[in-house]
Amino acid sequence: NLTKQRKPVWESSIKNLEIMKYKVHRFEINMTQDQGRLEHFINSLKGEVISIVPNIAKTTIFQIYGVTRKIDFLLIIEKI
Repeated sequence: NLTKQRKPVWESSIKNLEIMKYKVHRFEINMTQDQGRLEHFINSLKGEVISIVPNIAKTTIFQIYGVTRKIDFLLIIEKI
């Protein structure tokens, strides 16, 4: 029957996918002092760390022009 439309292939396979859940943690950091605290935090997570995204703050004229940079916090994405 030519009038009957078939479902797209992706529509049937999407039902079998597992829904992934993520949690985003904001971790305030002083890069010169908090290595041990960061290591402890990452090791305490129950899920898998997917990504760590630094937030680069531009607060001084040198930082604005890229001479120096300051990371004030990290976003840590955890797959739970």
